[in-house]
Amino acid sequence: MTDPDPLGLWRRLADASVLLDGFHAVKHAVRFGADVPVAVAVDRRAALALAGELAPDVRATLETLLTEVPEATYASLVPRPHPTAVAALAVRPAREANLRALARTPRTAPVVVLDDPRNLGNAGAVIRLAAGFGATGVVTTGTLDPWHPTVVRGGAGLHFATAVERLTADELPAGPMFALDPEGEDIRGVKLPDDAVLAFGSERSGLSGALRARADQLLALPMRPQVSSYNLATSVAMTLYHWSATGGATRV
Repeated sequence: MTDPDPLGLWRRLADASVLLDGFHAVKHAVRFGADVPVAVAVDRRAALALAGELAPDVRATLETLLTEVPEATYASLVPRPHPTAVAALAVRPAREANLRALARTPRTAPVVVLDDPRNLGNAGAVIRLAAGFGATGVVTTGTLDPWHPTVVRGGAGLHFATAVERLTADELPAGPMFALDPEGEDIRGVKLPDDAVLAFGSERSGLSGALRARADQLLALPMRPQVSSYNLATSVAMTLYHWSATGGATRV
């Protein structure tokens, strides 16, 4: 089934919706229960074949949702066309629901905090990692919008698999905070609790004074001398893996 005027519907909803750019973003959003009112593909048959191969659990839903549009129409809807030539709009989860998820206790998985991140792609990669490990959510501080289309693209639509919000330092969820810092204790000697708040500084300037002051403990990742830093997403991946490998569980 296709909408008789998908372009008109898209134009009406675009400003207030989350752009799902690419097959995998659409797939994950549908899989994790996003409300997707409109979806388009340049080659509907190819997109459904891809769903049959990689995501048979959502193929029937995509068959109902996808409308085939000319390539020029598709290109006019997205800022950077994806190789799969599939896109959709989704309703952003209510902020209140995300805040409840982040505040709920006891937590069975950590919250990841990105302190004033600057790189949209890095933020998306972190959200993808957090969803994969079953983290409670990802919180950003500062000016970066974690629901920016580039972040959603980098997260492959997995924003809908975890709670993603922007908060101030004073609004962060409760729980023991472990902040990653080169001056901290070696993480390999520390067991991270399930209710941990894991804070990571910005790519440019590291942890803010506010988060450093709030942290219960500073932790350092193992690093060869004379290597200055890891990529933000790599640091989050190493930390979440350490949590899972020392008693945490991916409860999904």
